[in-house]
Amino acid sequence: MTAGDGTTGTGATGAGAIGAGAIGAGTTWTAQLAEAWSGSGASRPAVSSGTVRWSGADLLRYAAGAADWLDSLAVGVGTPLPALVSTTLEALALTIAGAATRRPLAPISTRLTIRELASCLAGLAGDLLLAEPAVEDLGREVAAATGRRLVVHPPAAASDRPLSDRPAAERPGPEQTALILHTSGTSGVPKPVFVAQGKLAVRVRVNAAIVHLAPGSVYASGSPYHHIAGLGMIAVALGAGATVVCSPPFSPRTWRELADHGTTHALLVPTMIDRLLAENALALPTLRVLQYGASPIHPDTLREAMAVLPDVDFVQIFGQTEGSPITCLSFEDHRLAATTRPELLRTVGRAAQGVELRVVDPAPDGSGEIRARGEHLFRPAADGWLHTGDLGRIDPNGYVTLLGRRGDRIVRGGENVDPLEVEQVLSLHPAIREVAVVGRADRRWGQVVKAFIVLMDPHDPPDVEELRLFARESLSGFKVPAEWEMIDTLPRGAAGKVLRRVLES
Repeated sequence: MTAGDGTTGTGATGAGAIGAGAIGAGTTWTAQLAEAWSGSGASRPAVSSGTVRWSGADLLRYAAGAADWLDSLAVGVGTPLPALVSTTLEALALTIAGAATRRPLAPISTRLTIRELASCLAGLAGDLLLAEPAVEDLGREVAAATGRRLVVHPPAAASDRPLSDRPAAERPGPEQTALILHTSGTSGVPKPVFVAQGKLAVRVRVNAAIVHLAPGSVYASGSPYHHIAGLGMIAVALGAGATVVCSPPFSPRTWRELADHGTTHALLVPTMIDRLLAENALALPTLRVLQYGASPIHPDTLREAMAVLPDVDFVQIFGQTEGSPITCLSFEDHRLAATTRPELLRTVGRAAQGVELRVVDPAPDGSGEIRARGEHLFRPAADGWLHTGDLGRIDPNGYVTLLGRRGDRIVRGGENVDPLEVEQVLSLHPAIREVAVVGRADRRWGQVVKAFIVLMDPHDPPDVEELRLFARESLSGFKVPAEWEMIDTLPRGAAGKVLRRVLES
C-alpha cells in the first residue's frame, strides 16, 4: 500500500525485474529491434502484408532504405515527422527509420477534421507533412491549411547501408524520442505524447510478458496505426521478436483472413468483438491469445466470446496513450471469471508488472483518481506519477474498478455521479445493447443525468419507467437518469471509445 497525502493504493509484484536503472542502462527500442531481427532472427518472418513477406533482414534493410529517403528530404535530427499513414509495410519501415535516426514518426488519424489535424500539427516542429498515396488529397488540404510541405512517400526500397552506420548525432539514446502518438481526443483535440526510446524498451518487456509475445508469435492489431493499441502494440511485438501482420482496416472479412498469416495473437476493441459475434465470425483457428481494451466490455459479450474461443487465452489491458499497461486482467483472472468469480469481469484487473497504483483523495466509498507509477509510463507528472484522470477504486485484493473519467463526472445538486457506474448497471438490462450517460445542464440541479440507449430490438422498446425502476434497484436515486433518449448507435472514435462530447452537444 502507498499512503500519505490523502492517497491509498497498491503496489505490483515483479517491479524489480524492470525497475529503476533499466533506462539508465542504455536500453533503446531500436537496439531491441536490431537484436531481435539480426543474427538468428534475420531469416525469421518479421512482417507480412497480403502475399508479401519480409524477413528480419528485409525489415532492417527496408528501414535503412527509408532512412536514406529521409536523408534526401534534408530532415534535421530531432525533427518530428507527422504522417498520414495506415498499417503498411512502408509505414513500419518509416517508423523504424525515424526512431533509429532521431527523426520520430508521428502518425495522425485521417478521420480527424482539417481543423483537428491542423491543431495536431501545431504541436509538432518542422515544416513537413508525410502522407501515403491513398490519402494524398487529404494531405494536400492539410498542407494548404497549415503551410507545410507535403511529401508523398514512395514504395519501400531497401538499402545495404546498415542503420547502425549513421552519424553519431543521429544515434538515439534512451531519452530520445522513438515515436510520437496522439491521445484519442475523446474530450478534445488529440495531444502529442513523445515516447522515449528507453521507456518503450521497458514497455516491450512488460507487455510481451503479459500477453506471451515471443519469437514464433504472429501478432495483428485491429486498431489504427496512429493509436497506442495500433503502433504502440506493433512496436511491442517487433521488439519482442514476434511477426507482425499489416492488416487492412477491421472487418469480419479481414479478421478471417488473419488465419492465412498464422495469427496467434490479436487485439480487438469490444465493439469489434460484438460485431464478430453478431456475424458468427469470431472463431479463428490459429488464435491463441485475444487481447481487448480501450472501452468497457459487456460481461455477456465476453462470456459469449470465451465460449466461441474455448482454447484461447483472454487478457484485458487498461492503459492510456500516456502510459500502458497500467492494469491487467490476466489469463488466469478470465478463467476464474468464467467459473467461480464472474465479478472479476467488472474490473480491469490488478496493477501490471512494475506498476504502483494509488487512489488520490478517496471519497467515503474509496473512489478517487487513479494514479500510476512505473518505468514504462511515458508521461508522468513532476511528482513521478501518471495522473490518469480516471476515477476508480481498488479492492483489498488489488483489483481496480473504473468509474469513469474525472472530466466526465456529473455533479447533481452537489452529489457526484460517475457515468461508467450508471452505464454498468443499465447495461445489464436485457433490452439494452449499449448505453452512454452524460450530464445535461440544469438550472435547479446544476446537472442532471441523461442516458442514451441503443436497444437490442428498436421495435420493442422498454417503458422508461421500467428502466428507471431497474436502475433504482442498484443505484441511489440521484444517480438514476432523469432523461432518456433512444438512439441507433453511439458516436465512437477510431479506437472504439464513446465520444461523450458529441452526446453533450
